[in-house]
Amino acid sequence: MRGELPAGWAWSSLEQTCTAAGGGTPSKAEPAFWDDGTIPWVSPKDMKARVITGSEDRVTVRALQRLTLIPPDSVLLVVRSGILSRTLPVAVTALPVTVNQDMRAFIPHAGIASDFLAWQLIGKERDVLAATSKDGTTVASIEAPALASFPLAIAPAAEQTRIVEKLEGLLSDLDAGVAELKAAQQKLRHYRQSLLKAAVEGSLTAAWRETHPTPEETGADLLARILRERRARWEAQQLAKFEAQGKTPPKGWQESYSEPAPPAAADMLALPPGWSWASAEQLCTFITKGTTPPKGHDSTGVKAIPFLRVTNLTDRGVLDMADKVFVSAATHQSFLARSKVVPGDVLMNIVGPPLGQVALVPDSRPEWNINQAIAIFRAVDGVLPGFICNYLLSPVAQAWLKARAKTTAGQTNLTLEVCRQLPVPLPPLAEQQEIALALSMQLDSLDSLVSSVSAIERQATAQRQNLLRAAFAGQLVPQDPADEPAAALLARIRAAREAASPLRRGRPARKTSEPA
Repeated sequence: MRGELPAGWAWSSLEQTCTAAGGGTPSKAEPAFWDDGTIPWVSPKDMKARVITGSEDRVTVRALQRLTLIPPDSVLLVVRSGILSRTLPVAVTALPVTVNQDMRAFIPHAGIASDFLAWQLIGKERDVLAATSKDGTTVASIEAPALASFPLAIAPAAEQTRIVEKLEGLLSDLDAGVAELKAAQQKLRHYRQSLLKAAVEGSLTAAWRETHPTPEETGADLLARILRERRARWEAQQLAKFEAQGKTPPKGWQESYSEPAPPAAADMLALPPGWSWASAEQLCTFITKGTTPPKGHDSTGVKAIPFLRVTNLTDRGVLDMADKVFVSAATHQSFLARSKVVPGDVLMNIVGPPLGQVALVPDSRPEWNINQAIAIFRAVDGVLPGFICNYLLSPVAQAWLKARAKTTAGQTNLTLEVCRQLPVPLPPLAEQQEIALALSMQLDSLDSLVSSVSAIERQATAQRQNLLRAAFAGQLVPQDPADEPAAALLARIRAAREAASPLRRGRPARKTSEPA
């Protein structure tokens, strides 16, 4: 971890350059510690910015009997939180604060810039977490002695100031560029939603309709044919059952047929000429859900079948197979029959958040399977699966479904009955095909732009790390031979520490003005 340093630099650590302070939580049962408090009490939930200018909770001056008052320009770190499994929150406080027991504060001695330490800890985040994380704890935690002794490169005091000024200027420009990228991504997401809305409401193909006569089979005609064929298939199946059982069909047996319910009239808005409203149940052979995956994954056998979960669905209508789970057809064949889906099926998660992720099952495999959090929409002949997929992704369908979802204990659920009742605009088949073509061309171009923006954002992230690496390798600003070497600065700090009394609990860590 240690390496060669630029001239005038020296290796040190937080314990050698700072005074450390911990925190605590005053009794919530004692109003005198909290009511009308004016002193920020910083906890991990406040560590969302690099500079702390306030906190959600505040304590009173009386609470300082049990807490340490941390002066401005101190470095704050989260040392106990689940977030430490992913990142190390580091900040500099701009005002006097106290901290809770999940935080650690480091008050730099004269000649050590707090921003210099904070940026170095941020730049070495992965190394710090790897070297200081506690093993075997329920909540991710940092070992205090390991953090205090973690090696840090210390530049001469004047150079620290130059590095921080240069680094923050460059990072500010980079952050502004990233903000523009994020704004562009948001605009692209909105544009995607606008395209899908235009497609399912008919405005995307308005010009096409003007140059194409109304087809012989309108959406209403198509729906009527679908319902006739649906009933005919049911009657054929019933007759086959009677024949297999050697029975004569009883009188009025056709009356037991259950007609799929149409959409509620209140949900029917104006549609383009030739279109018709239908319910999802009317347009699908069935709408059902999967089941809990069997135990015993098998990703190597020749008969391994992908078992799809919510993490595999997206807001773009395609599967994300980064998180793969396979089950063995050889050992789970009877079980898999209950959750089997095939190419052309449309999948949507009905348990969230997030709710309403959608994917069209591709033909890269003949069989897939899904878990119980995913619903299958299998379109009937005459309805393109891609149209169903794009409609489910559209803000029209998403708003209707989410308005009818139920939330319990932080989990959002859609029932299959709600999915079956979903109103679906039905264009003639020729217009469905035109919609698919127009959407494909525009969404492909959009996806290309999204990929380009994402690539630039990744480059910006890499550039940020390069800047941090260069800053603390002495490569960001020129060295000045006239600067006092860091070794002399550290020796002076060491002498002052030996002469000073230790920080005492309940007293200000450094003389500060009392908060208003």
